[in-house]
Amino acid sequence: MSRIAIDEERCKGCLLCVEVCPKSIIVASSRFNTKGYKVAEVPEAAMEKCTGCASCAQMCPDVAIKVWRTAKSKAKENA
Repeated sequence: MSRIAIDEERCKGCLLCVEVCPKSIIVASSRFNTKGYKVAEVPEAAMEKCTGCASCAQMCPDVAIKVWRTAKSKAKENA
């Protein structure tokens, strides 16, 4: 399973990541960071849908998103 992590203190709430996520799993949070910005988040239940495409990280102007991509197993590739 691929995962993303959003550094809420770097996030300025531009939500460009929300726009580019092909699975629409990134949403605006109801929380604010210490600078007063409403941050982006991925609900834990939606994290399993993450493909690790890294579109969100590439789009983020604040470099607030890290992506971990899970390697596909040979069994899945041959199926």
